[in-house]
Amino acid sequence: MSVGDRLRGLVPDRFESLVSGVRFGQFVSVGVIGFVCDTAMFVFLTEGLGILREVGLIVGIETAILVMFLVNDNWTFADERSDERDSLGRRLLRSHAVRIGGATTQFVVFVTIYRFLFVSLSISGIDLWSLFAKAVGVGIAMVVNYVFESIFTWEVHQGESH
Repeated sequence: MSVGDRLRGLVPDRFESLVSGVRFGQFVSVGVIGFVCDTAMFVFLTEGLGILREVGLIVGIETAILVMFLVNDNWTFADERSDERDSLGRRLLRSHAVRIGGATTQFVVFVTIYRFLFVSLSISGIDLWSLFAKAVGVGIAMVVNYVFESIFTWEVHQGESH
């Protein structure tokens, strides 16, 4: 029995599409794109312009949310949306509301690691500890975002399982 089969056995039928390996793979791929955009903005603002790390983190998160929403809307969950049922603006607003949980998770993990568990680690003047703290926060937030985006933004449990 595969891991996917075991997971499906633990998940109620109406949420079975959450354990779709293909969809989760797409979501992670989009997450990598978001992580690159988020991190590039974070590094530009904090290292390039000297902005406070927490402010750079918030701007980076918002950049990633917008980029990932557009890619998820047109690829990962394209077969789940119904333009008659939901406008782009409503999905974007709902996505933002849902991603508050992931954004908050990422922010709390970042601050905890960066401010309370600080280790001085830099190369060529770039603070690698902040990038480590950011990566851990993103990883944890990704799981939160996947579950909540699947259920609330694209309502995968309302359609047929894939």
